[in-house]
Amino acid sequence: MNGTYLQQTVENVIANEAGKQLMTEAVYLFGVMLIILDLKYDAAARERMIVSYFRYSGKRNALDSNIDEVGKLLARNDGFSLQPYRRPPGYPENYFKRIGFREDIIGMIIGRLRSDDIYNQKKAYTELEHQTTAFATQAAMIYVLLYFYPDILHNKPAVMREIVDKHFADNWVINLYMGITVNLIDAWDQYKAAKAALNNTLDIQAVKNRAQIVYSSIGKLNTQVEQYLTEGVLIEDYVLKNISQLLRFMKECNICLRWIILHTSELPIGADTNKRCKQMLNLTISEAHYNPAEVFQLLLNTAQFEFNLKEIVSQLLVEKYDRWNANKREAIERLLELADVFSGAKPLTRVEKNDNLQAWFRNVAKKIETLDFDDWTSAGRQTNQIMTALDEVQQFHELDTNMQVKQFLNDNKRLLSTMILLNNVQESTLSIMELVADLSYAWIIIDSFTLVMQQGIKRNPSLVTKLRATFLKLSSALDLPLVRINQVGSKDLMTVSQYYSGELVAYVRKVLQIIPETMFTMLAKIIQLQTNTLKELPLRAEKDKLREYAQLDERYQVAKLTHDISVFTEGMLMMKTTLVGIVKLDPKRVLEDGIRKELVKQVATALHNGLTFNPRAKGSELIAKLDALGIQMEGFRRSFEYVQDYVSIYGLKIWQEEVSRIINYNVEQESNSFLKQKVYDFQSSFQNRHIPIPRIAPLGDGSVNFMGRLCREILRVTDPKQTYYAEQRNTWYDWRTKQPIVDILLFRKIHRAVGSFGLNGLDRLLSFMIVKELQVLTDTIQSVFTQRESADMLDSFQRQLMPIDSLISK
Repeated sequence: MNGTYLQQTVENVIANEAGKQLMTEAVYLFGVMLIILDLKYDAAARERMIVSYFRYSGKRNALDSNIDEVGKLLARNDGFSLQPYRRPPGYPENYFKRIGFREDIIGMIIGRLRSDDIYNQKKAYTELEHQTTAFATQAAMIYVLLYFYPDILHNKPAVMREIVDKHFADNWVINLYMGITVNLIDAWDQYKAAKAALNNTLDIQAVKNRAQIVYSSIGKLNTQVEQYLTEGVLIEDYVLKNISQLLRFMKECNICLRWIILHTSELPIGADTNKRCKQMLNLTISEAHYNPAEVFQLLLNTAQFEFNLKEIVSQLLVEKYDRWNANKREAIERLLELADVFSGAKPLTRVEKNDNLQAWFRNVAKKIETLDFDDWTSAGRQTNQIMTALDEVQQFHELDTNMQVKQFLNDNKRLLSTMILLNNVQESTLSIMELVADLSYAWIIIDSFTLVMQQGIKRNPSLVTKLRATFLKLSSALDLPLVRINQVGSKDLMTVSQYYSGELVAYVRKVLQIIPETMFTMLAKIIQLQTNTLKELPLRAEKDKLREYAQLDERYQVAKLTHDISVFTEGMLMMKTTLVGIVKLDPKRVLEDGIRKELVKQVATALHNGLTFNPRAKGSELIAKLDALGIQMEGFRRSFEYVQDYVSIYGLKIWQEEVSRIINYNVEQESNSFLKQKVYDFQSSFQNRHIPIPRIAPLGDGSVNFMGRLCREILRVTDPKQTYYAEQRNTWYDWRTKQPIVDILLFRKIHRAVGSFGLNGLDRLLSFMIVKELQVLTDTIQSVFTQRESADMLDSFQRQLMPIDSLISK
């Protein structure tokens, strides 16, 4: 940015509507990249990134290599540290100097931001008290740009006061980019002019007043939005007549949410050690009576309200032309019918013939026929005049006295009024709604409401339907990073879309995972009842023992738990298939994946805990451990089979697929110790991002996981040094005591505990161990018999055994 252009000057670019936006965004994004690099990557990681880029980008002189720019971007930033947090003097303005922007150009951009509304946000936020929200996007930009021109922060109090009054009059926590927040109290603490300008915003009484206003607004807005969400209230006719009021209410909800969510969020890194930041956070929480559940309820209701309103407005925009013309035709027909009534051709009760009214109504019908939808300015004015004329003729000729004529006139006025209202619904209405509903500032903060969401789902599974609207509202944040990429037709559009969509889908899965978790908590109780309490019914039973076998209370508990599980499933499936970004979210698939994830977690934990052996135990724990694990796994399988019909899944199919995946994964990882080319966790075909197999740390006994422990315990128990095998009895006996250790039923117990997949895995591990022992043996033989003495001994032994095709002579 040296100010030299082929056909344009910097002044011309900044004066242009699109030019000033693009110029500002370019500088802003450079600053954001520098800030995020310091927040996310330490110096060592950044140096590795430079090395990696250099290796894969070709030589430095290659035309398509940007190694110099990448090096400048990623170079170590001396003095700054996150762990422990350390901010050196002159940070980040000295850090920003590496980009090399000219201060005069930055000054022109800042001047434009000070004087202009570069994104025309004031069209959406017309009220004076909404100014800081209207300029929220500009506020983040000017915050970053000031670090490229630090003299304003230090030495220009008048300029800083103007910036603060326009952009930060009632807020000191801003959304920097996609949910990364900045607390200005800490960020501007070392800048004299900026700190002084912010003092007015941070006045204790002003903060108290603002927090109290927000507190009172939350309750009122929640009550009002719930009234709007009552069935039958938010319908097309109501929306047409009250669109301005509904948009104003929508703004109030979103402005209230934005302020309370940002100003009660966890302090960013650095600000958490600043006493004044803590003081303001505590004051805000106290004065606003901050209750996460109430704030989340408002967010939930607002999202549902916006979703319903957008659907109606979108439908109106689609049908607008046809409905306008339909109303126009019906109005003409009714006026012509009235003309016929006053002509005497259609006799109506107590209506006398009136040629003047007949001609007048026909004339009005012709005027309506000339109305043109595309020329709405003229059509709207004429429609209003016609409605006024109908009112006047109704009063002047005392047409109110005839109810049928009055009804005709009222219907005509209603149709004409609807035509006016339909034209008030413009594409810009939907654009304003999208702008106001933006939730990108909560992209990261929303995670703090996860527990509140999950507790709400546990209390009321049908809450999932409202959560769908909240997730859709959050997906609107994807527009921010994608809008410019889409405009230039970049091939990166799909990649960036997939990343952000994937992140959002992962969060949705995280929230909804509470349903499978709760289901498995109930399933554990069913397992306990079915395994340890309920008796197996015999084929025949004596009459007096029927009550004993009935176990009515216990079976009622099983039925109640099963019903609760089906209720949770129903709540999940109520959420319709939703397009989150570019990823289609199918609730049935999400439920099944969640069940699989929880099943994998539970089974993997059971296998880990069940196949842990104490090497110091006097006797073998193998049989007892296998029996206990077998009972537990059988309980899992039976209960899963029992509830499959109530949760609409293929239980046994899922069971077999996930158990085999767990076993095969653990066998694969255990086998790595025998392989030169290892298969790491991220390379494994058995791992799954959405349904991960837990990787539990080894216990330090030489095995990586439970499969290795089981295999080595079997070898230890049947060690030939301490036991011998009696083939006739299929049993291993202790050499010293002659007592049986294990018999052939061991393999049946192993099969019950880990299934056929486990037996196959043991076979594979034992094969690897045999190969390893054979390799050690051959290596030993090779090393021993390469010595001269050993070779001579073998030669002598060979000669003594000759000839090999007949009896030895000696």
